[in-house]
Amino acid sequence: MILAIPFPDFSPELFSVQLGPIDFALRWYALAYIAGLLIALGLVRHALARPALFPGGQAPFKPAQADELLTWTILGVIVGGRLGFVLFYQPSYYLAHPLDILKVWQGGMAFHGGLLGVVVAAWLFARKNNVPRLQLADLMALATPPGLMLGRLANFINAELWGRPTDRPWGVIFPGARAQDCPGWEAVPCARHPSQLYQAGLEGLLLGLVLLWMVYRGRALQFPGRVAGVFFLGYGLARFVVELFRQADPQFVTPDNPWGHVLGGAEFGITMGQTLSLPMIVLGLVLIALSRRPLPQTS
Repeated sequence: MILAIPFPDFSPELFSVQLGPIDFALRWYALAYIAGLLIALGLVRHALARPALFPGGQAPFKPAQADELLTWTILGVIVGGRLGFVLFYQPSYYLAHPLDILKVWQGGMAFHGGLLGVVVAAWLFARKNNVPRLQLADLMALATPPGLMLGRLANFINAELWGRPTDRPWGVIFPGARAQDCPGWEAVPCARHPSQLYQAGLEGLLLGLVLLWMVYRGRALQFPGRVAGVFFLGYGLARFVVELFRQADPQFVTPDNPWGHVLGGAEFGITMGQTLSLPMIVLGLVLIALSRRPLPQTS
């Protein structure tokens, strides 16, 4: 008998209340977004309050302006994440049902789309406030991993975005007919890699600790673009590796292509997540290579 871990009895809702005709529920996924954004705000403010971390001993903008940056970021995450899911993962469905694009409460967000949305929002914020773009990118990169970790933990609680079948003892038996639909897999019930936890540990915890060490011990903010470069490189590599254990989205899976490869062959190819991560790896390497020498500090 294959050892496996039964899925814990989690509810996707933290609590629910009836407010007149409205049934309001706070879900763990929404809480992860809220907490991640608030932690990000705190990290940005904490760094801005320490001008010595930056070139010339001068922060790129005032801590009070971080609230405005948060507003731009929220818009970028929601709009970009939703449009990314629509364009990258289910374009044919939303082309036939365009009004469903607005139904964000039904789920469907893509990290890579959200990242592009945040990049656009940050560019607009930097242009409006005359903020050096590379320094802003470094700050936002520093602030992102906690939200990634919380989001992946929420994915696990929701029993979604699970991994491929496995006989490893840490495999999890996720509930639902789709999770148990494992063609060619002899073990019943079917255990799967908890790929959400792999991503939480790599993209969130590990990458976050590396960036914190770089900023507060390694003086990395003295090299504009370096922190952002390590973030893009680290996330891209982590996501590329985890995709080897993660079940592809169902719209990419066919009997002849069980792993959902979108480039290459069905046996040796890469998934959509890996495809979208390759430009991040390249961008990260470019930013690291171009990060300039630290500027002299003012007394």
